[in-house]
Amino acid sequence: MNIVLKAGLAALLASTILSGAAMAETLRLSHNTGDTTTWQKGAERFGELLAQKTGGDLDVRVFPNAQLSGGDQMRQAEMVGRGALDLVVTSAINVTPLVPEMAVFSLPYLYAGYDQVDATTQGAPAELLEDILRDKGIEVLAWGENGFREVTNNVRPVKSPADMQGLNMRVAGPMYIDVMNALGANPQQMQWGETMTALQQGVVDGQENPIGAVIIPQQVYEVQKYLTTWHYSYDPIFLGVSKKVWDGLDAETQGQMSEAAEEAMTYQREITRKGTADGVAFLRDKGMEVYEPSEDELVAFREATQPAFDEWAAKVGDEIVGAFRKAIDEAGQGS
Repeated sequence: MNIVLKAGLAALLASTILSGAAMAETLRLSHNTGDTTTWQKGAERFGELLAQKTGGDLDVRVFPNAQLSGGDQMRQAEMVGRGALDLVVTSAINVTPLVPEMAVFSLPYLYAGYDQVDATTQGAPAELLEDILRDKGIEVLAWGENGFREVTNNVRPVKSPADMQGLNMRVAGPMYIDVMNALGANPQQMQWGETMTALQQGVVDGQENPIGAVIIPQQVYEVQKYLTTWHYSYDPIFLGVSKKVWDGLDAETQGQMSEAAEEAMTYQREITRKGTADGVAFLRDKGMEVYEPSEDELVAFREATQPAFDEWAAKVGDEIVGAFRKAIDEAGQGS
C-alpha cells in the first residue's frame, strides 16, 4: 500500500512540475526577411528581453521569411489583426493593402535625413498611424528601421530618370508600382522570398531596398552589379502585437512588453544605421559599381516621381501628410 501511495504522490508531483513549466507562453513572431538581417536580430533581441522582463512567463519564437503566412509578406499584418499570428515585424509599405495611410512614411523624397525620420517615427505623427492600426486589431509596440531604399540593377548605372526606362524592377508594394511607372520602369510586385531567384535568373533586372537592413545581409551584391544611392524612399518597420494577445495581458505585463519592444527596436535601428554607414565601401569591395548622385541629379529624380507623391499623398489624406510635413520642417535638414 505504501508503494502505491508513494507512486501516486510521485506522479502528482511530476504533474505539478510539468504544469508549472508549461505556464511559460510562447508567442509566435513573423517577419519578412531572412535570418541574417537586422529584422531578425531585432526580433531575437525582443524575445530575449521579454523573457527577462517577465521572468520567463513569456517566450518568443521567431519565424523569418514570412513562413507563417505562406511566404506572403503582405498577409502578416492582417493575420495579426485577426489573431491568427501573435506578433509581427513588418515594414510600413507592406501594410498599405490593409492601411493605405501607412504609405506616408515612404512617399518619394519626403525625408532629407535621419533627424526628420525620427521626428515622425519616434514622435506624434506615428501615433496617428498607430490609432488606425489599433482599429485593425494591431497594437504597435515600437518602430524600427528598414531604411532609405536604394536602387540596384544588372543592366546599367542609374544616374538619371532616363536610365530607369525599360528596366524590369521588383517592387514590394503598390505605391512603388506607381513610382516605377512614373520613372518609365516596368514594376513587378514580388514577395521577397522569390526575389533573389528572380534576380539570378534575369526574370527582373533590379530591385530597391535599404543597404544596411537588406542589401548587405541578404547578399544582394552577389546577384546585382550596379547600385545608386538615390535615397528616394524611406521605409520604417514596426513591431506589433495582436490586440487579442495585448488585451489578455495585465497592465504590468503590457508595460514589460512595451519596454522590451522599445529597447529591441532601438538596438535594431542602431545596427541598421551602422550597417548603412559602412555599407557603400563594403559593396564596392564586393565588386558593385556604386553611383552617388549629386544634389542636382536628385532633384531630377524628385521631379520625376512627383506624380506618384501627389497621388499617394491624396490617398493618405491631408491630416496625416500635414502632420508629417510639420514635424519634418521643425526637425530641419538633419543628418
